[in-house]
Amino acid sequence: MRLETLLPLGKVDPGLRAPEQPLDLASVAENAKLLEEVGYAGLVVEETKDDPFVIMALAAQATTKLQLGTAVTIAFPRSPAVMAMSAWTLQKLSKGRFTLGLGTQVKAHIERRFGVSWTPAGPWMREYVEALRAFWDCWQNGTKLDIQGECYNMNLMVPLFDAGPIDHPEIPVHLAAVNKIMCRVAGEVADGIRPHPVCTPSYIERVMLPAAREGAAKTGRSLEEFRVCMKPLVATAPTEEELAVKVRDARARIAFYASTPAYRPAFAHMGLGELADSCKALSRAQDWDALPERIDDDVLHTFVTIGSHAEIGEKLTERFGSVITDVEFSVAVNGEEDRATLQRLASEIQSGDDAAARRTIMTDAA
Repeated sequence: MRLETLLPLGKVDPGLRAPEQPLDLASVAENAKLLEEVGYAGLVVEETKDDPFVIMALAAQATTKLQLGTAVTIAFPRSPAVMAMSAWTLQKLSKGRFTLGLGTQVKAHIERRFGVSWTPAGPWMREYVEALRAFWDCWQNGTKLDIQGECYNMNLMVPLFDAGPIDHPEIPVHLAAVNKIMCRVAGEVADGIRPHPVCTPSYIERVMLPAAREGAAKTGRSLEEFRVCMKPLVATAPTEEELAVKVRDARARIAFYASTPAYRPAFAHMGLGELADSCKALSRAQDWDALPERIDDDVLHTFVTIGSHAEIGEKLTERFGSVITDVEFSVAVNGEEDRATLQRLASEIQSGDDAAARRTIMTDAA
């Protein structure tokens, strides 16, 4: 069983994800119950090899307290009407425990994997979130549906397709982001932001959060309840031998991310723009074996939190405690010892206070 747990700094939200292989759908309910039992506050799943809404429905049926969310599902291939209905249904099923995490994906995937025409992501996502909320307002309050924008024009809602009001109509929306534009959009229209794993604490504090504050100021919104949720790059294991394998894998992951143009700003912020360019060239040449060799120990430790299971909770808190509110974490549970590790990590990180993170989000860093 593979669990990725969101250990919020001050609040614990676990994530259940398996990017390397499909999830065992038959075990989703069992895993969700386990997380609830050992003290985690939430469960999230990403959209890679399985439909996240199906997984969230299974988890919702099996639990009563866990917060549930997508982290993330891809917005643009789905009409806002379709996304609004999926989120509305999960919010109803979970009795108010659902958070909709949205991502854009890069242009090549939108066009060549999903077959959808591309338009600039920032304005598109802003309009997308506004359209979602227009559908929810229509269903909850009977407000006339009237979406008029550059990307969407929708004004038809008949009784047969009106989802109607629910007990918990306020669905938080979180946006995945790296660049300043999407961070500003999150500040304008969203309830939280999800930095990519390559976003260092410095990049989050000095680039992403100021941009989110700019967006909030533009629309007169408060960031008091704004969440910053992240799955950092982590290498952890119970033994030194197993940890060495995790470190090797993390080095390869960093090299892959460095080769992706969309993530270059996070590397450039740390003075590693040339490294990103060289990794991009190796990627284009499909020289995959050479990529990890570009990541020396200094670069590795810049982006990856490394430690044993006994150390990793404290290290994550020290590294990210002042800039994020929720952190995802992955640990394989193969027995009672691993279960105890999950429970201890939840307790360790929940015992902290995310006040420092909130001060950083809400005010300009001095």
